[in-house]
Amino acid sequence: MVVGTVPSVVTGTMREESERAKIGAICSQQAQLSQALNGISDKAKEAKEFLVQLKNILQQIQENGLDYEACLVAQCDALVDALTRQKAKLLTKVTKEREHKLKVVWDQINHCTLKLRQSTGLMEYCLEVIKENDPSGFLQISDALIKRVQVSQEQWVKGALEPKVSAEFDLTLDSEPLLQSIHQLDFIQMKFPPVPLLQLEKCCTRNNSVTLAWRMPPFSHNPVEGYILELDDGDGGQFREVYVGKETLCTIDGLHFNSTYNARVKAFNSSGVGPYSKTVVLQTSDVAWFTFDPSSAHRDIVLSNDNQTATCSSYDDRVVLGTAAFSKGVHYWELHVDRYDNHPDPAFGIARINVVKDMMLGKDDKAWAMYVDNNRSWFMHCNSHTNRTEGGVSKGATVGVLLDLNKHTLTFYINGQQQGPPAFENVEGVFMPALSLNRNVQVTLHTGLDVPQTVRPPKLPSN
Repeated sequence: MVVGTVPSVVTGTMREESERAKIGAICSQQAQLSQALNGISDKAKEAKEFLVQLKNILQQIQENGLDYEACLVAQCDALVDALTRQKAKLLTKVTKEREHKLKVVWDQINHCTLKLRQSTGLMEYCLEVIKENDPSGFLQISDALIKRVQVSQEQWVKGALEPKVSAEFDLTLDSEPLLQSIHQLDFIQMKFPPVPLLQLEKCCTRNNSVTLAWRMPPFSHNPVEGYILELDDGDGGQFREVYVGKETLCTIDGLHFNSTYNARVKAFNSSGVGPYSKTVVLQTSDVAWFTFDPSSAHRDIVLSNDNQTATCSSYDDRVVLGTAAFSKGVHYWELHVDRYDNHPDPAFGIARINVVKDMMLGKDDKAWAMYVDNNRSWFMHCNSHTNRTEGGVSKGATVGVLLDLNKHTLTFYINGQQQGPPAFENVEGVFMPALSLNRNVQVTLHTGLDVPQTVRPPKLPSN
């Protein structure tokens, strides 16, 4: 009996395993079917939404079709009205030409009729005189009659018996170009360009310059002929055009330091100007990084060290400017004296772009400077020397220049100590860092510096 029951137990176990396998397979198939049903349900939902979209498009097509038909009728009616007005103008010209011709011909008829009547009367009178049998009487009046006949004959000058105008009208209507234009009249696919997209990852600032980049949206088929880039004044003022052209990357230089600018761009084509892009906000640098400017320096100026070190090949003073221009804000830079031989008088300060460059800085009205030797310094503008102050420079000295366009003052420092009082007040406009030196001096420019917050008490001017 025991031996006989073993196959039955094995068979039951196998049957259970088979049932479990079937159940597992069914569950798996059910899960797959459920997942597939969810997918097709989502597609069915999308299809319903798509059908709604298509029905909306049908309605829009109907509405837009009626609008376009009305617009077409209005445009054609305008063309017909224009042609009718031009027709009236042309008919007026024809009427004037006809009336002019008629008047000329009637004047000629009346004139010729009068002359003909006079000539006929004279002829009849002369014939009667010739028939008279009184020779003595004929001789008395014959000379006078001959003269009258000759005068009458002379009045019929050449061309008097020719029409002054032609019956033809010298007016030809050139309607062929208009007919061709009418035959070629058709629809064109022209629309305003879409909104440009600012590429924020490429928009950046450097010093007092901003760079902006933009592109057209994908799948945009409307033609673009160019772009208009606008920038405000950095102080929340009105926008102004700073670029018009086909490029999609633009850098604007010469802006204010430490200022917030708003920029926007729009595209245009022959149909008109498209809408503005979103506005991007760009902040210029708080401090200025700049070098000496080789393009505007006097030819005797010698620059090295990536245009940060300057000297001169002449014994005369020569001027070099910086590459930055300041019109607002507070700015500070330093110049390190690398070489100082034979007690020269280098001058440090600011200047206009058109400063004279072949003499010491501050001798003309385009520069504000401090010139200094190894013992003392002076402030100079328009060749006026003021505020002599003890304390000079030597090799290794550092001269600091503080331009405060908020307070409109210019102040100088030597080795971290203020040199005299504020050198100049009421300085307004656009200024560039400036330096004059000769071959006995070499200085190195240091920029991107914070404004000095704590300084030693200034040296007082000497009497």
